[in-house]
Amino acid sequence: MTPGRIIFLNGTSSSGKSSIARELLDILEDGVFSHLAVDGFNAMRTKRVLGAEELDVALRRTRMGFHRSIAAMAEAGNDLVVDHVLSESWRLLDCLTVLRPEDVLFVGVHCPLDELVRRERSRGDRPPGLAAHQYELVHGHGDYDLECDTSTASPRACAQRIKEFLPNRPTPTAFSRLRGRYLAGGQGDPGAEPSVF
Repeated sequence: MTPGRIIFLNGTSSSGKSSIARELLDILEDGVFSHLAVDGFNAMRTKRVLGAEELDVALRRTRMGFHRSIAAMAEAGNDLVVDHVLSESWRLLDCLTVLRPEDVLFVGVHCPLDELVRRERSRGDRPPGLAAHQYELVHGHGDYDLECDTSTASPRACAQRIKEFLPNRPTPTAFSRLRGRYLAGGQGDPGAEPSVF
């Protein structure tokens, strides 16, 4: 079975990832794509209030399960649009460990901080300051196959650009390059924080 392709959108909260994902599902005609969003996995968790330590453990397990769900869906031949926030370096390391790097189109979704703050305020469904906290962290690895800025291009325009780029994925992919950088020779425990980002 041919593994599925993974369009992996990474950006802060309110950067426009989910909007781009919805547009991609509308315009991608080569294959049947499914949208897997980390927010959807978070929404499946129990609603009772958790203490800080219990919440940290639950969030880490949820993220690890999310990554493995992506891998399993792709391995079964499903084409995917993934919507994630790589605001902790172990998340990227875990994805590099469990996903086939040659199948991933890694897309950086950017937006200036002042616009993120404005969007966050108008949404009202995110903790104030979340996007600002994530802003310097999510793109710290510094390597993508493709990048877009949702302050200068609409979600539809970003999706169109991704659609046009998909058949021409670079070799090696950004995930291949990052895997070589952080996991070469068995280095890079997904639970450890590398000093490089």
